[in-house]
Amino acid sequence: MRQLTRQDVRRLAITKQHLHKHKPASMLDVIRDMGCVQLDPISTVERSHLLVLWSRLGRFKEADVDALLWESKDLFEYWAHAASIVLTEDYPVHAWHMRQEAANPKHGEWLAEQGAAELIDHVRDYLREHGANLSRDIEADEVDPRRDNHAWYSSRYVPRVLQYLWTRGEIMVVGRQGKQRIWDLTERHLPEWTPREHWNDGQITHYAAQKAIKALGAGTPAHIKYHYTRGRYTTLTETLDTLVNEHLLERVEVVENGEVLKGDWYIHTDEVPLLEQIQDGEFAPRTTLLSPFDNLICDRDRTELLFDFFYRIEIYVPKAKRQYGYYVLPILYGDKLIGRIDPRMDRKTRALHVQNVYAEPGAPKHKRLVRQIQRSVEDLAQFLGADDIVWGHVPTVWSALK
Repeated sequence: MRQLTRQDVRRLAITKQHLHKHKPASMLDVIRDMGCVQLDPISTVERSHLLVLWSRLGRFKEADVDALLWESKDLFEYWAHAASIVLTEDYPVHAWHMRQEAANPKHGEWLAEQGAAELIDHVRDYLREHGANLSRDIEADEVDPRRDNHAWYSSRYVPRVLQYLWTRGEIMVVGRQGKQRIWDLTERHLPEWTPREHWNDGQITHYAAQKAIKALGAGTPAHIKYHYTRGRYTTLTETLDTLVNEHLLERVEVVENGEVLKGDWYIHTDEVPLLEQIQDGEFAPRTTLLSPFDNLICDRDRTELLFDFFYRIEIYVPKAKRQYGYYVLPILYGDKLIGRIDPRMDRKTRALHVQNVYAEPGAPKHKRLVRQIQRSVEDLAQFLGADDIVWGHVPTVWSALK
């Protein structure tokens, strides 16, 4: 059986996810290889999907993302391993989930119990008649059961109905006004070239498992389940056997210090030549910063297993109890996670505040590394439009960062 080290797996994943030093790929190709890019509204530094793309592409214009979403429509927003930007060419994968949502009676029961059944029909019909609209502009006072109930979290059920129709695939996000989503009927937004085959459970898993394992470099069934279409691999065990028999996947061992890591590990046969190049020393390291929701580290257990790096986002931890900070970005150095920064972008003063920098135990401390971290922070500042970088606490081993 082919053997890999943890370093091999790290380097393969970093290369497949475009985090190595290379000739930049197109934005669409980067997203295609990752499978999806998670959306998150927190903008303490910048919204996550933009940070994820910046880590791979360097500085770019947000309009470039918008063009792929709203003009060419190569991308759309839907649920992958979380609310994400996904590929229109992968529509059959996501349409399967839409059908599962539509067939599950429980998903509409709560709204029906609140008296919102009429509202569901109204919102659907309103969009059909009036076209694309923001949630707040959809007139529904006469049929919204919450019109006279001003609870602290919402006075309308319209946003919940939109979410319900979105997961079922009846409506889509067709644009944004700031962070607010603009909604319209799916049938009006999808391009004509959208693949519309109805795949069954086996076909979906056959496709998605390959997509996931390519992005992971190598992984176990547990890693696959957590990646790309998280939790939607309904026939994974038998599908992995089929993929091996079809010579599309290969079983491998991951060995560290003479010990075989637990679990059944797989690599896609398409990636074997790349693996062999990496094992021959052809790996181009670079230094960058990662979003808390970056695809490389979204599986926290896998991150700890491969990188010896324990990471948890602390946005829900009381300030006094945080270990590192509210929105901390890990520092990727080659194939290692060597530290983290705690940044905050002040858009009023146009300053990027690097409140704290933390070095992992045993992290390198040579001057070249410090310069690379500095350049990464400076490049992030330029991407964010910051005129100044305000440094807070930095570790003694990297004191030259100030």
